[in-house]
Amino acid sequence: MNRRKKGNAASKARIKKANAKLASNTKPKYISKAERAKLELQSAQSTTIVVDDGCP
Repeated sequence: MNRRKKGNAASKARIKKANAKLASNTKPKYISKAERAKLELQSAQSTTIVVDDGCP
């Protein structure tokens, strides 16, 4: 590679990294399988409904 090409590649890489930092993150955050199972268990426990007829 000649000097000009090296310089251009370096500056393009720097610009690309800067643009990547400024771009908004559209991917959802990764949640592990164990964490998903734990959250599902908690939601199942919190959604249990106690039915009271009110009849003695």
